[in-house]
Amino acid sequence: MNRLIIILVFTTVGLLSQAFAQSTSHQITVDLKKIDSPWSTAWTHFGYDEPNYTYMKDGKKLLSELAALSPVPVYVRVHNLLTTGNGEAALKWGSTNAYTETKRGKPVYNWQLVDSIMDVFVERGMKPVVEIGFMPEALSRKPQPYRHTWQPGVDYNKIYTGWAYPPADYKKWGELVYQWVKHSMERYGKDEVCTWWWEVWNEPNIGYWQGTPEEFNMLYDYAVDGVKRAMPEAKVGGPSSTGPGWNKAADFLRNFLKHCEEGTNYATGKKGSPLDFISFHAKGSPKVMEGHVVMNMATQLNDVAKGFDIVSKSVFKQLPILITEFDPEGCAACGMATNPENAYRNGTMYSSYTAASFTRLYDLAKRYKIYLEGVTSWSFEFEGQPWFYGFRDLATNGVDKPVLNVFRMFGMMKGNRIEVENSHEIALDSILTKGVRKAVDIHALATAADASMALMVWNYHDADVPRAETEVVLNIKNIPAERVMLSHFRIDRDHSNAYEVWKSMGSPQNVNETQFKMLERAGQLELLKSPEWVITDKGHVYISVTLPAQAVSLIKLEYK
Repeated sequence: MNRLIIILVFTTVGLLSQAFAQSTSHQITVDLKKIDSPWSTAWTHFGYDEPNYTYMKDGKKLLSELAALSPVPVYVRVHNLLTTGNGEAALKWGSTNAYTETKRGKPVYNWQLVDSIMDVFVERGMKPVVEIGFMPEALSRKPQPYRHTWQPGVDYNKIYTGWAYPPADYKKWGELVYQWVKHSMERYGKDEVCTWWWEVWNEPNIGYWQGTPEEFNMLYDYAVDGVKRAMPEAKVGGPSSTGPGWNKAADFLRNFLKHCEEGTNYATGKKGSPLDFISFHAKGSPKVMEGHVVMNMATQLNDVAKGFDIVSKSVFKQLPILITEFDPEGCAACGMATNPENAYRNGTMYSSYTAASFTRLYDLAKRYKIYLEGVTSWSFEFEGQPWFYGFRDLATNGVDKPVLNVFRMFGMMKGNRIEVENSHEIALDSILTKGVRKAVDIHALATAADASMALMVWNYHDADVPRAETEVVLNIKNIPAERVMLSHFRIDRDHSNAYEVWKSMGSPQNVNETQFKMLERAGQLELLKSPEWVITDKGHVYISVTLPAQAVSLIKLEYK
């Protein structure tokens, strides 16, 4: 085939010649020989407050979809695994009744509901990040009131009731954890449980812990002792604190690490406490400004940067880090009716924010030379709630939202991360300082394996306002094949977007069977056009992409 025919073929499939590409203002270059690092599957973590949704209809459906996202196991973390109650699910609430006591104070263990939750995960090949909490009513130092009745719009602090208090008896607490791990091994086998992560409590530096920092260290020591007595090989850690970017939160994390290094262990009397991984949380802070939502990625990434910095200066700098909640803001169950700043959640702003923020998170891990093991998106589903209410969820009433399709894109990426050259890239330090408030963030993430490469590219801005689409040329070099199969997946207003289809139906709350099937299909990841064979020019192609505002594309090239 001569040069003229090659150019004609390229033009037909949306590829450009060298001369045309050089005249384009926005170009992203990927050289497959420039390997950055092994591709991180840290994104394969999800979590939610309400554990009893796990075995409900839509919960099981979504967990099956999450399990299918990735070639490696997907991890799940849930709150309330030890909370007392009858298993009824409610917003920011759940229970298992795992621990009660007789009138004489003798412990009674009941693992039925805990097993119902863990069974769903294990049956799907998923791995629990087992959150050891919250405090059973019979153990709580201040048990009443115990169950909260919080609803969106109510003061968030109303949730912190008896379940958030320290135990009246730390030895009973440690024995409860021991019995739990022992039971888990008996039910699922030691080899399986060895693949789990055990995390003590949740956000003990704010209202989730109604004790002192030292009392939390005591809680941690007794919990870890219980885990390790049952299974010395178990991976256990913490402190699962939130907001390392705040001064007091930074101090909490530092002091916890110091206790694990050299403090007197409350359970054993020895020096220090076992720590197999370190966990903390990072959240953004969107606002409504001049009538539209404006995100704040800077706040979220600064939390991460501060946490990484603290760990990198400690004796534990080589340990895995789990960011066990990583989200654009702090309340998954606060919908847009009561919190209009959360209106970003239904559409493509959430998906483009996720693509942009996760990529910068990986960049921060590289900067601080951190072993980033997992990043939990605290987003699941809310059973029996209004359609597209604006919760921070991946699906609504069994229909997937656009953000879930970003994770489907991540699941197609494998091999090694490849360097991306982008003359218009917004520098990481600029995003840490200012967010994405001026220039639009047109950037990309690339991976390559033996017989394929994938390139995710997005058009993101913090402000949710109408913007013109952007023309981008992707310059891919050193493809080890003469021809490739090109597949182009897209999330935008018209693709992979059940929300827009639902609105076009008139935003019904009573969805009929025909409408549901349409919405279900619209929630899946969609090809922009049919896959096609493309001839490379000595291993080199240019791909022209038109990106609408808040759109995300995944270009996948497959070859032998």
